[in-house]
Amino acid sequence: MCREAENHDKLFFSTCWATVLKAGDSAETSVQALSALSELCQIYWRPLYVFLRKKGYGREDAQDLTQGFFAHLIKSRGHAHADREKGRFRAFLLTALKNFIADARDREHALKRGGGMILEKLDDKMEAQIAQAAKWQADEVYDREWAASLVRQALDRLAQECALAGKGDLFGYLPRFLAAPEESAIPFEEMARRSHRTVTSLRRELARLRARYRVILRQQVRGTVREVAEVDEELRYLCHALAAA
Repeated sequence: MCREAENHDKLFFSTCWATVLKAGDSAETSVQALSALSELCQIYWRPLYVFLRKKGYGREDAQDLTQGFFAHLIKSRGHAHADREKGRFRAFLLTALKNFIADARDREHALKRGGGMILEKLDDKMEAQIAQAAKWQADEVYDREWAASLVRQALDRLAQECALAGKGDLFGYLPRFLAAPEESAIPFEEMARRSHRTVTSLRRELARLRARYRVILRQQVRGTVREVAEVDEELRYLCHALAAA
């Protein structure tokens, strides 16, 4: 499964920067621009939304501003300044948002709910997590949610690959143990009984999933930094942000 998936990486993998360039290329065509905008929103809205909530904006205002920011980014061709040679995409996007909300005129571009973009459903669990992060600064909450978003993307992709390989049922047992520090903490015997697999096969599958997950996560991070050499540093930083939550 891992080897087959790796052979298809060039077909399925696109970086954050590639997404922005796609938005730029399609800016003159409304349908294509909205499609690119929707893609950007689905990937990056949560980190930006929680940043705005932490800055004191209410739920509806934060949602409006998040949607309006992406609309403004494309309409004003702000994506033209998203030069991957100048830094990390995580930093670029947050700086662009800060500039957007700092300019009173930009706020006039904020789209109201239902203005052509669909964000994920705002859940109470996420709002509770924002409220509990009292000691965190808005930038720190943003980084934590950015890291969590990358993890979700990596897990979603891993789940898709498992499904394509006919091993989708493994995701009912193994994903929560991808980062388990101790093998003794993994109930292989119980999972073997429930999944009708052997302990040996489950250990082997978990090792494969872990290896593939690391590859995917590194690819996700690689799409947000300038050089390959920066991947490890960014991974360490994002892991620290998650661990401190």
